[in-house]
Amino acid sequence: MRTTAVFASLAMASAVPLAAQTADPLAEVAAQEERTDRVAKQIWDWAELGYLETRSSGLLQDELTSEGFTVEAGIADIPTAFLAEWGEGGPVIAILAEYDALPGISQTASATREQSEHGAGHACGHNLFAAGSLTAAIAIRRWLEQTGTPGRIRLYGTPAEEGGSGKVYMTRAAMFDDVDIAIHWHADDENSAAARTSLANRSAKFRFRGVSAHAAGAPERGRSALDGVEAMNMMVNMMREHTSMDTRIHYVITEGGAAPNVIPDFAEVFYYVRHSDADEVRALWTRLEATAKGAALGTGTEVDWEIIHGNNPLLVNETLARVMDRKLRSLGGIEYTPEERAWAETISESFGENAIPLEEAQRVQPYSKTLGYGSTDVGDVSWATPTVGVRTATWVPGTSAHSWQAVAASGHSIGQKGAQHAAKAMTLMAVELFTNPELRTQARAEFDASRGADYEYVSLLGDRDPPLDYRK
Repeated sequence: MRTTAVFASLAMASAVPLAAQTADPLAEVAAQEERTDRVAKQIWDWAELGYLETRSSGLLQDELTSEGFTVEAGIADIPTAFLAEWGEGGPVIAILAEYDALPGISQTASATREQSEHGAGHACGHNLFAAGSLTAAIAIRRWLEQTGTPGRIRLYGTPAEEGGSGKVYMTRAAMFDDVDIAIHWHADDENSAAARTSLANRSAKFRFRGVSAHAAGAPERGRSALDGVEAMNMMVNMMREHTSMDTRIHYVITEGGAAPNVIPDFAEVFYYVRHSDADEVRALWTRLEATAKGAALGTGTEVDWEIIHGNNPLLVNETLARVMDRKLRSLGGIEYTPEERAWAETISESFGENAIPLEEAQRVQPYSKTLGYGSTDVGDVSWATPTVGVRTATWVPGTSAHSWQAVAASGHSIGQKGAQHAAKAMTLMAVELFTNPELRTQARAEFDASRGADYEYVSLLGDRDPPLDYRK
């Protein structure tokens, strides 16, 4: 058995150009460390919201152009989306990059709560996502050139992941149809290459319209749009009792009136519905629409709604995930400097009883196939081409995404170190994919089997145009 493994290894080595065997792709990642830090910090400072990431997208495009990539901007009718490519022939390996921030959550890079004046923040670490992916793409491009390995490396600039589904419009526009393998990563509080799927989701803004009147002087003349919103919310909260375990429904009232003595003639509530099965999301959505209609009928108001985004669940590819797991384990975890550890200890204190040991950043989590309860538009990409991801400890262990602690770490050297670590893992994975045709074939076979012979792509957001103004 050992002899067979040796012969297999030698056979693979003989199929790979000698230069590709001796070149050091990790050295190319290390050479980009200053760029990783600079780009991550700049995009963190800008903290631009979905579909408004003009400067962040432009910075990435400029960096790639300077490295010889051919850049196509404004793809899929999205001004801040782009495709950058270098190379020719061979397989096409794509790396995804996100760069949108979240509204309503701001924080300096301080280890204690200290809101910035910006009003938005990178609470999901997409500034790191962008910088790490940029570094990996450039390192791979240089490795391809040094070794003469045939193939094309692409970086896709993908806006508005947070509720805008930028990648869904790109998938719908067939932007990934000629990609052999797509690689992505995400900021996290741990290191993992688990085959983690996600929840499908759909969102919409429900807009109620009533009649304004003086709330004390002429209440009988008014019909409160806010009553419509509150009635809908009450019915949805009762609906929760009668849904399956994987269901997640959440909302925020985005507009509800300006003064108590003015009956509001307009109110809006923004809903998300999630489930592990896209068909179940569709079924839940029918029930959600019924609550909106019932609320309008009962309050004498009118209602309409606009679907904002919708994502399919991630289609995991274990053939690829197990290889990514091995690459990540070869790198190990994240090591803090004494200064970083002191900073992290202060952050950790803010978690109270939910704090976990900082040493977790040094570990790589056990491999598993699991369900993640978040949602991502990477899901739609994963139904267009075999896709693999990795997560690195860019945040202090115990940190939740979409928190002030995540914003702080995303602007700190701990976050930048995690982005550089992710770049290493993605680069090693890409080198394996460029030089291992058998792996690509196996990944495609699993992909085809998982989708099924009769698979036809259907997005959860229909045929609407990208909601370029949803964050305005």
